[in-house]
Amino acid sequence: MSPAFGAMEVEHYAKGVLLQPFLHQVGGHSCVLRFNDKTICKPLIQREHQFYETLPTEIRRFTPQYKGVVSVSFEEDEDGNLCLIAYPLNGDQSNLENVDHSDCEPKNKVSRWTNKKAVLLENDNIAKERVRQHRKEEKMKSHKLDDEFEWLKKSEVLYYSLEKKGHISSQFKHNPWSMKCHQQQLQRMKENAKHRNQYKFILLENLTSRYEVPCVLDLKMGTRQHGDDASEEKKANQIRKCQQSTSAVIGVRVCGMQVYQTGTGQLMFMNKYHGRKLSVQGFKEALYQFFHNGKYLRRELFDAVLKKLTELKTVLEKQESYRFYSSSLLIIYDGKELQEVAVDSDSEYLEDLSEESSDESAGAYAYKPTTSTVDVRMIDFAHTTCKFYGEDSVVHEGQDMGYLFGLQNLIAIIKEIRDESSE
Repeated sequence: MSPAFGAMEVEHYAKGVLLQPFLHQVGGHSCVLRFNDKTICKPLIQREHQFYETLPTEIRRFTPQYKGVVSVSFEEDEDGNLCLIAYPLNGDQSNLENVDHSDCEPKNKVSRWTNKKAVLLENDNIAKERVRQHRKEEKMKSHKLDDEFEWLKKSEVLYYSLEKKGHISSQFKHNPWSMKCHQQQLQRMKENAKHRNQYKFILLENLTSRYEVPCVLDLKMGTRQHGDDASEEKKANQIRKCQQSTSAVIGVRVCGMQVYQTGTGQLMFMNKYHGRKLSVQGFKEALYQFFHNGKYLRRELFDAVLKKLTELKTVLEKQESYRFYSSSLLIIYDGKELQEVAVDSDSEYLEDLSEESSDESAGAYAYKPTTSTVDVRMIDFAHTTCKFYGEDSVVHEGQDMGYLFGLQNLIAIIKEIRDESSE
């Protein structure tokens, strides 16, 4: 067991950790939950788990840090409110050596949520009458919340206003895509409750944790999205989506976006349905919008993003047999700009801010980036394959040309935006 685990932390975690909605998920269909400030978790898919446990060292700097596996169960009260609780897998603490539990939400302070409401039980001694009154008030609000969330889910592009005063990050209350994923996950677990109440989730680094106002772009990479094990129906569906989007033309499409606009104090959300409809020119305009804060283009970010994308391309060109079908690429930066850095500051200084460092003494998954202006990471490996996965019936040779094609076009388009904006 890691010396970072104190006796109190182990005891605290053994009693269960409340899993909260993760508000910065902008794409994907798998439910992502907040374990603590620096860690998120998602349902364990065996192929993705295998990827994280066997991925080459040179790729690790471009993926979230893998932190282990937990067992997740859910509870339901008399009103049908659900909560998800994480426990050590089979009571074993040793597989979570890279997790800091100091800011985990304890089970005895349970936030329960459904598609209607969230009810906070402060502790077990709260007066029953107070609980009943609180529930009554929440039920009166439920219809209004239902209408609001239905509107949010149906809107492909929407704006959500934040107060410009105070701590902006504390105002993140709504993310329509994450809410939709949470509702679907809870519904699936509820429907299967009679047969199963224990699920394995993997723990991963929260890539947004060091940003006050994370601006996140989720890009679906590659010209092919279906895995080798896909059914004929699934294969045809994925091929159709690629053909009808920019995936077939440039090997990349928008899967989700969250960007803060300082001029209006609003968050702009774009979901995957809008991303599929974009033309190549529309894709370029969406990238421009991602790097625009409502007042001006964040030109100081371009060189750092291009540097990371080029480094990733170099790494992937050396990989034999890997196919990253249906995986995504995240680009993240802070919408809250550093006050001491002027917009036209020297680009080399800004690049220095985004350089990563590796703490070799902390173990195999010890890569920890320092404060940076941008981050570029690969995520979602449920359909990834390579020749080292012995059970796969199809073995690919050489590079993932579809992914590299998308990466090359992404680099070219960002360079176009950069060069055109400087004219």
